[in-house]
Amino acid sequence: MRLYTALFLGLLSVSAMAGTNGTGRENLDKEAQLYKMPVAYIKAATELYQQLQLQQKGLEKDIFVKAYKGYLHLQAQGLVHNADMLSIADFSQSNQNKRLYIINLRTRSLMMHTYVSHGRNSGNVMATSFSNVNNSNKSVLGFLLTADTYVGANGLSLRFRGMERGINDMVTTRAIVVHGSKFVNEQELARRGEMVNSLGCPAVPMAQSKTIIEAIKGGSVYFIYHPDEMYANRSPILNTPLQTTLLPMLASQPITDSLTPPNSNAITRNN
Repeated sequence: MRLYTALFLGLLSVSAMAGTNGTGRENLDKEAQLYKMPVAYIKAATELYQQLQLQQKGLEKDIFVKAYKGYLHLQAQGLVHNADMLSIADFSQSNQNKRLYIINLRTRSLMMHTYVSHGRNSGNVMATSFSNVNNSNKSVLGFLLTADTYVGANGLSLRFRGMERGINDMVTTRAIVVHGSKFVNEQELARRGEMVNSLGCPAVPMAQSKTIIEAIKGGSVYFIYHPDEMYANRSPILNTPLQTTLLPMLASQPITDSLTPPNSNAITRNN
């Protein structure tokens, strides 16, 4: 299937730098240095963040800009095959919050804002510990790409590919997947007084799982965030200056290569 690159949030538009002067431009310059991104990309990300009213929905701008940078970085590498979608799981928030944000960049809309679980050994209400090790029952951090789907014990499920070596590149071996859970929803939260955590998977409400999986499958960017110092220091994506030379080409030409999915016979378990 031929997939086209998303809008890039109007980064190449004439208005990208309009109204930027004085203190506003100074702030943008500082943010560009902080995130290692060109000013135009910072401004465009800020505009979309404001348009989607993500602050009012609990997502900090810093997290969104980092997620968007990772999206652009992977896009420039030619790795993103579902460029419409960007998912952000904000594990700096309590698991009792709706902390999963699924954004359609093509329509510039928040497609889904819902609950998502973290690994039981990452913490109870708040996730505080993360791992790339098999059988740790902890969540991973960082940038992932969605891959193929399968039907398992939890119904329709979606595999990942880890994009950061030593940080999340064991997700396929660990069978860390998106799947629905009957324990991750408002009703269970009200009944138990707490949300049930997983064995490491970012599980979502069962009633929304199929819609989510169908929207983000096939090579979209999925960012799991936490203000973990080790991740912040080690992430090759966050710490590498954004190389944008390929982006105009990707924006104007179709992507024809298909994402190579993980082995369909890979071990699966109820995470």
